[in-house]
Amino acid sequence: MEVHFTPDQQARLTDFANQIGKDAEQVVRDAVDHLLDDARYAEEVRKGFASLDRGEFVEHEEIGARISRLTSP
Repeated sequence: MEVHFTPDQQARLTDFANQIGKDAEQVVRDAVDHLLDDARYAEEVRKGFASLDRGEFVEHEEIGARISRLTSP
């Protein structure tokens, strides 16, 4: 895959990469990883809210009871 930047974007990216001690390609890879991780997180949050809307959740007291059972000898 190739990504093309404007000359201004390339210059800004190179300057930023130099400031943080990385090459521009690594900065782009890191940024894409971060973006994809954020997208995955957002999807999981969306799923969680959808389950809440359907009434699928565990009450606070039940969570405490489950933790107690897991941590009790």
